Amino acid sequence: MGSRGTFATLLSQVLLFGCGAAAVAAWRGGFYACLVLVLLLGLWLATLVLLHAMPTRPLPEVKEVKADGGADRAVLRAVLDQAPTPLLTIEGSGRVRALNRAARTLFAVEDVLTDVPDTLRDGAPRLRYAGRSYRIDRIEAYGAGAARTILALVDIESEERIAEARATRELLQVLSHEVMNALTPIASLAESALETLDDDPPPVGRLREMIGTLSRRAEGLLHFTRAYRELARLPEPVLAPTSLQMVFDDLGRMFEARWAGQVSFAPERPPDLIAELDRDQISQALWALLQNGAEAALMGGITPRVCLSAQSDDRLSLRVEDNGAGVPDEARSRIFQPFYTTKAEGSGIGLSLARQIVRAHGGDLRLLPGKGAVFEVSLPVRRGAQ
Repeated sequence: MGSRGTFATLLSQVLLFGCGAAAVAAWRGGFYACLVLVLLLGLWLATLVLLHAMPTRPLPEVKEVKADGGADRAVLRAVLDQAPTPLLTIEGSGRVRALNRAARTLFAVEDVLTDVPDTLRDGAPRLRYAGRSYRIDRIEAYGAGAARTILALVDIESEERIAEARATRELLQVLSHEVMNALTPIASLAESALETLDDDPPPVGRLREMIGTLSRRAEGLLHFTRAYRELARLPEPVLAPTSLQMVFDDLGRMFEARWAGQVSFAPERPPDLIAELDRDQISQALWALLQNGAEAALMGGITPRVCLSAQSDDRLSLRVEDNGAGVPDEARSRIFQPFYTTKAEGSGIGLSLARQIVRAHGGDLRLLPGKGAVFEVSLPVRRGAQ
């Protein structure tokens, strides 16, 4: 390698000397263009000689930066330890360990649980411990050849209190609005009736009309109060093995008796499934949706039709669809609000009661986008005996 560098240097010097001789000859012969080219070539050769003569410096060694796995694990442990949700892990040997401070405080241990509730190992979704109720969220973790289950204990009572407070505020807001709307004209009309009594003689016909209006408004307020009580006193669902086909058959007979000749009913055959649910309450929720769909279809101006369908996968999905005009955009956000209605004779509790029933089953009721109105009841699949 060194001999090649020396030979290249000597060759460059010889060529440089030749360039000098060629430049002198070109100058004397008057070949100025050749002189310029020879000078440029000589400058390039001189640069090469200087570069070979300069000592080379070794490039700095690039060190491989390795991730500090220990530091990352320490940060992760610190984050888990500060999490407010108690976290546990069940190892392959069956030993249950507390992963963070919240779990250690709840079970009063430093690491391993000595008195393990059977609910943790049985795969149950709920845990009652130390006077509180928890929902158990389970994650199967695999790493380093060892499988383990991570449990997160979510305080249900805290969530329920927050949801209850929110629901109470909404109901009180609606209740106060409806009661004020009903009482304001009653008070005004009663005051007018008292003033009319001072006339001599009192106009009996006009007073009769005023008292009749007062009676009707009071009856409307009483009807509203009864509807509110019905909504507020919904019992807890009693889950039992229920055939979806039987629920569909009952709803079909009810629909035929109520809407025969006015609205056509197109139920699809449901999955051959025995589900754990409260048959009466789910039927009541679906019937409210069917009633709502039939009324909307009648107002649509075309051949009224209501469909009922079901699908079963990870969850049970029940859909009620009508071919009416659909729900206006300004009403979509309020359609499930208690006592809100767009109908002159509506009470405004049907859809709200249906959603409350579905949520009590651990599911949800949504209004889907599309033509007409499409309501979807989504329920967790709890399969009973076939």
